[in-house]
Amino acid sequence: VIVARKKQHYVDNEKFLVVMSDYREKYLQAKDNDTELPVIPDYAGECFLKIAERLSHRPNFINYAFREEMVSDGIENSVMYASNFNPEKSTNPFAYFTQIIYYAFLRRIEKEKKQLYIKYKTMEEHSSLEDHVDMGEMSSEDSRAVSAGASPLTTDKRVSIQEFIHAFEEKKRKKKKVKPAKEDDNIVSFSPLTIFLERAQA
Repeated sequence: VIVARKKQHYVDNEKFLVVMSDYREKYLQAKDNDTELPVIPDYAGECFLKIAERLSHRPNFINYAFREEMVSDGIENSVMYASNFNPEKSTNPFAYFTQIIYYAFLRRIEKEKKQLYIKYKTMEEHSSLEDHVDMGEMSSEDSRAVSAGASPLTTDKRVSIQEFIHAFEEKKRKKKKVKPAKEDDNIVSFSPLTIFLERAQA
């Protein structure tokens, strides 16, 4: 009889749980005794990196030019909230830190979009999009074209910028305040993320 070998996950969740449980215990002891807080274990750091890298290669994240910044944010947030992982509430550190990294990615995307909106809006308000020139971001060919009196912004590019501005402002107008859910650091209940977790651990 041939027994199918269990698929090995890129993060050993059982080992991850042991490591994080041990860290949590040492952290709480240090807090109680007012002593130096323990350093986050190397294995935990490796897991943060693996999760962030793997998640950043998902179709909804892979094409962002600032993907490396997203990964860095995810790792930074994981380190920041590592002590909040409570093994008494959850035995799945992989899901817990994937959630943290996932939302760190979304915050980075929103931050970058806001910065881009500010840039485009400034272009629109202080000069026409047709005449705006940012020499620092141009290729040498575009710079020469501008010097000759031509605009580096094509009609399609101008339309794209205007559509971005409109979409950003429309989203801002429609955004409603959502009542915060009851805090539970170890619950993952968001459908896009849940789907990713289910597929990753299948």
